[in-house]
Amino acid sequence: MTSRRWWFLSAVLVLLIGVTAWFVRPDRAELARAGQARAGQARAGQDEAGPPMGWNSWNRFGCDIDEQLIRGQADALVASGMRDAGYTYVVVDDCWMADERDAGGRLQADPGTFPSGMKALGDHIHAQGLKFGIYSSAGSRTCEGRPASRDHEEVDARTFAEWGVDFLKYDYCESKAGDRPTGLPARDRYRKMGEALRASGRPIVLSVVEWGDEKPWEWAHDAGGTMWRTTRDIKPNWPNITGILDQQVGLERYARPGGWNDPDMLQVGNGLNEDENQFHMTTWCLLNAPLMAGNDLTAMDRITSGALLNRALLDVQRDFGGGQGRRLRDDGDTEVWVKGMSDGSVAVALLNRGDEAASVTAAASEVGLPAAGSYRVLDLWNGEQPTTPGPLGGDVAAHGVMALRVWPLR
Repeated sequence: MTSRRWWFLSAVLVLLIGVTAWFVRPDRAELARAGQARAGQARAGQDEAGPPMGWNSWNRFGCDIDEQLIRGQADALVASGMRDAGYTYVVVDDCWMADERDAGGRLQADPGTFPSGMKALGDHIHAQGLKFGIYSSAGSRTCEGRPASRDHEEVDARTFAEWGVDFLKYDYCESKAGDRPTGLPARDRYRKMGEALRASGRPIVLSVVEWGDEKPWEWAHDAGGTMWRTTRDIKPNWPNITGILDQQVGLERYARPGGWNDPDMLQVGNGLNEDENQFHMTTWCLLNAPLMAGNDLTAMDRITSGALLNRALLDVQRDFGGGQGRRLRDDGDTEVWVKGMSDGSVAVALLNRGDEAASVTAAASEVGLPAAGSYRVLDLWNGEQPTTPGPLGGDVAAHGVMALRVWPLR
């Protein structure tokens, strides 16, 4: 073959390859989505089994914390069986910091309450088979007036990594007065910390606690967040808990594995009665919410431990299935919430928000179950497993819930 003919055939081949590549090349948007998906899969600290679970110091102890208290709570998390049930994070909330940064501009532990330092505390937590969580804020001061991370994101992320931190609860206060930071939008502040955490070289879960004012469900995952608060702080009272539940309606489409709506930490065991504890625990599990216990783990009663360690209900929280649970029906004081499960069953929560007992029912077809001769029903609180051909539900206590998991039978 002459060199001229070889050159001509080579040119044709190159042209054909180029044309083929042009027509089959991936769409740029598709490439971006694929890249985001890979980034999401590799997101620092992502727990593929479900939303993060653990314990946080704030709801029960506020600023009244020290290293011995945290060590004791970590030990109790193990002794109670909660670690083995999936509660693995021990998160030290506000007030662990000294009043000023050190000479190198680094955050440092309060020498009076955490004299051994945060790395030593983290080492103790890790030795128990647990993960170490810490708190800061996107403003210049925390909500209790301690030094925070605004304009110190990189050095703080490196410091947290050096201490062995696995989880960062990142608040949105500027001062002890609880002012919102001014200047940069929230999404830019959280993205800056998300980037700093990734650059630290250690997988650290970022919990975005912007309070829901700037719709973090629309941007927090892209900013590096694994979970994002949808509300202001939860309080241990009935009106607050039901009000927070109302604010979750319509947010179910933003939840996804590795990115969770967060209606705030649990108040189970902090003054609610047994029915209210069950209502609270059931609805948070149906929402696939992160579960951060906030009670004194060293003094749990039977009602509290029974709620937090309800394995049948925790199975619902760990299973994203067909998506986050949603409100199906609102009849005033009574409501029906549903959540599809990955095995084809449906979790159903029949709620009574009123002050008197009430009958709450729903048809199998209404909750999304296929037609069947009968249905197996597991009561997630009392374990009864009746078979029924008809409506689901019955009498529900005031401030209470009937929680069911239902399978169609052939």
